[in-house]
Amino acid sequence: MRLSTLCLAALCVGSAFAQPGILTKDLLIRYTPEWKGERFADGRPKVPDGILKRMKTVTLEEAWAQLRTAGFNHEYEDGWYCIHPEKVLVGRALTAQWLPGRPDIQKVIEEQGKKDGRIGAQNAWPVDMLQPGDVYVCDHFGLKQDGPSIGDNVGNAIYARSHSGIVYDGAVRDINGLEELEDFTSFVRSYDPSHHFGSLASGARLNSTMVGINIPIRIGKATVMPGDVVLGRNGGVIFIPPQLAEQVVEYSEITHLRDMFGHQRLREGKYTAGQIDAAWSAPIEADFTNWLKENMDKLPVAKEQVEEILKRRQK
Repeated sequence: MRLSTLCLAALCVGSAFAQPGILTKDLLIRYTPEWKGERFADGRPKVPDGILKRMKTVTLEEAWAQLRTAGFNHEYEDGWYCIHPEKVLVGRALTAQWLPGRPDIQKVIEEQGKKDGRIGAQNAWPVDMLQPGDVYVCDHFGLKQDGPSIGDNVGNAIYARSHSGIVYDGAVRDINGLEELEDFTSFVRSYDPSHHFGSLASGARLNSTMVGINIPIRIGKATVMPGDVVLGRNGGVIFIPPQLAEQVVEYSEITHLRDMFGHQRLREGKYTAGQIDAAWSAPIEADFTNWLKENMDKLPVAKEQVEEILKRRQK
């Protein structure tokens, strides 16, 4: 391994950090106590790839309903400029936070970053930590003019490491280059042709200072934790705590199947709208169970998930 790779590995397990605000591995575990599954080396919850794949079909309304039921009331944000708005963004959050530039703090962070083996300017540091299936979620306090810290070069680096897009509370530049990345499905605040000044060596005014990586951040009205599952579609983004991700997916799948069954039976004239809109009677529930068995190989939900639904219905 190269020295820089070794240094980065040390950073990821919490041995040293340049930023004043950061959750070490132990703190990440401490502040995500309800997650009982696998974690990355830095302690970030690692929701399984299979759940992320199934999350692609979940609607914002379905996720919102489950989060509200569980007491999570501040996880949704909209008002975005979307890159590839026809697609769905899903992944695990890796977070970063900027504050308006302050040279004294910036100097300390840059010096420590050199000691820690960080490469390049601060806007590259969290990018180097991304894993496949991650979404870079960044609070850049909506900065627009002279604010973009992501253009086509950094965007390509993000895409190469995560194979995904971003949620960026700020402006991006080089929008044409970013749109060329086929699956760089992203939600950003705005576009601006200017560029960010985030280094004391630039000789220009310091626009902002990155003060945290893998910390709790605010994106508009939403609170985001490292490891949250990001679901972005239809102009909105919702951040799903990892311990609720599977529950959200299962709720969505059974909702889709019940809707399919209900619509089919309405078209057939077997039931009235009043019967389908209300709580289903025992005969309708039994009809739905039989419908699942008869159509198992034709449904938009994987066969193994339909089998699990049937097992739960038999209890």
